Amino acid sequence: MFQYIKKIKTKLKTKLTKIKTTHISLKLSLGIFAAGAMLLAAGTASAFIATPTAGTFAYDIYDVAVNQILNGPIGFTGGAAAMVLGGMMAIQQKIALALPCLLGGAMLMTADTMTSTL
Repeated sequence: MFQYIKKIKTKLKTKLTKIKTTHISLKLSLGIFAAGAMLLAAGTASAFIATPTAGTFAYDIYDVAVNQILNGPIGFTGGAAAMVLGGMMAIQQKIALALPCLLGGAMLMTADTMTSTL
């Protein structure tokens, strides 16, 4: 009787693990799709926004957010930390986590050229 219950329990565990992994892959694929759509929309929206010049409306906010934080020591530190985290994940062979960290770190490290070209 106990062996029969153990067999049913193991069958249920395998079925549940299969269900969980399919939901995780579904969530991951939907997340990648949503991120791609957001980047596509942000790229077209940024074409209509001009960089403010000194003395215009909200230049102080732009100066603090972009010049002092993103292009400053906070952005550099964040980019370097993301690159180190990506390297650690790559060493542990967690490639799915390493790639976004490395790409995000590279984008933060080159944020000054990206903000000027956009």
